[in-house]
Amino acid sequence: MPLALYDTWSRTLRPFTPLRPDHVGLYCCGPTVYDHAHIGNLRTYVFEDVLRRALALNGYTVRHVVNITDVGHLVSDADDGEDKMEKGSRRTGESAWAIAERYTVAFQHDWRALNLLEPTLWCRATDHIAEQIEFIADLERNGYTYRTADGIYFDTARQDDYGYLARLDIAGLQAGKRVALGDKQRATDFALWKFSPPGSTRQMEWQSPWGVGFPGWHIECSAMSAKYLGPLFDIHCGGEDHIAVHHSNEIAQTQARHGTRLANFWLHGHFLMLDAGKMAKSGGDFVRLQTLIERGVDPLAYRYLCLGAHYRSSLRFTMEALDGAQAALGRLRKAYRQWPEGGAPDAEAVARFKAEVDQDLNLPRALAVLWEVVRSDLPAATRRATVDCFDQVLGLRLADWHEDVVTIPAAIALLAEQRDAARAAKNWREADRLREQLQAEGWQVEDSAKGQVLRPLD
Repeated sequence: MPLALYDTWSRTLRPFTPLRPDHVGLYCCGPTVYDHAHIGNLRTYVFEDVLRRALALNGYTVRHVVNITDVGHLVSDADDGEDKMEKGSRRTGESAWAIAERYTVAFQHDWRALNLLEPTLWCRATDHIAEQIEFIADLERNGYTYRTADGIYFDTARQDDYGYLARLDIAGLQAGKRVALGDKQRATDFALWKFSPPGSTRQMEWQSPWGVGFPGWHIECSAMSAKYLGPLFDIHCGGEDHIAVHHSNEIAQTQARHGTRLANFWLHGHFLMLDAGKMAKSGGDFVRLQTLIERGVDPLAYRYLCLGAHYRSSLRFTMEALDGAQAALGRLRKAYRQWPEGGAPDAEAVARFKAEVDQDLNLPRALAVLWEVVRSDLPAATRRATVDCFDQVLGLRLADWHEDVVTIPAAIALLAEQRDAARAAKNWREADRLREQLQAEGWQVEDSAKGQVLRPLD
């Protein structure tokens, strides 16, 4: 069966055919770099990486563009409040330009730690102000804009199908709005260009035909994706939270300028959930990848955890689930290292794996095929070659893994034995003293159901 993907625009599973033979244009909404990315953000990029690998598995050459939003993303989707970059600057005491650079580098570090394929192009919003101004000027010439005291806005009333991607109830939104519109004519209208506040100077502002200011968030992606992929390309991705506002507005702008819906397929990953709800920076309780790494978690174990849930289903995050993913990845790595090289992939297993991947990236079922091969009676070299094929999509870097061998000095091992005996005798004060002594010698002690584990401190 050919690759089939669930298209949010049509709400159907559609066979994928590229607009150009053998070539795919893929645009993925990148981070707003006012703070660190959290692991919920990163789940979306894992799904998009699997998509790119699946496209390559099907023989396509992929032009993959990821944007960096370093200006214009306001704290409210209603186009009010301050720019997140300015907010981040105030929080850190650094300039908006400095934090944009710092958090871009941090994001790309997380990207590589998760073994995400490098995009064909990273594009920053601040490097494309001229393209955004040109886009807005065309919208103005086409009669889709109006001016208010604080900016240039897109008139959504000009489009009968505005919000179709999200199936928005426009009449209901108008009747049920709970916020003051200011000079906006409708709740759904959105800013294309915001004026700098009177009597103040922003860190990020530019001259434009309408006055000094900065671009709206949505115009950035429409302008950059069209520049690098054309006004109609194959696939646009993002998180499910982009459907109702950001992606609906990208489509509206592009319809008004180019007469297209921007992308032939729209794909959206679902949230990572905590017990209290979706993970979000606004709640202040988000978890970074670096936090997991500092707890001894391999970042590829988090990748494995993400692979275990379909991208269109919510994934509940717990440390217990992550520990299970790390244990499973460890078993897979050890099995793989025991198999010799030189075999040929099992064609039937590869076909079954590909069939699951091609069914809207059904990675949970593809992983089931993987474990069937691991536990099978196929020749060991055949298993290794077959799993190598699978890892082109899974991205777990199995061939690069080598087990760390830790040599524990005899004196340290003796201290650990003494601590173990103290714990068995319920002499907790002595056990704590020995733990502190081990730490002073440069060793961390972790207690588990299987006993204590020693690890050298970094």
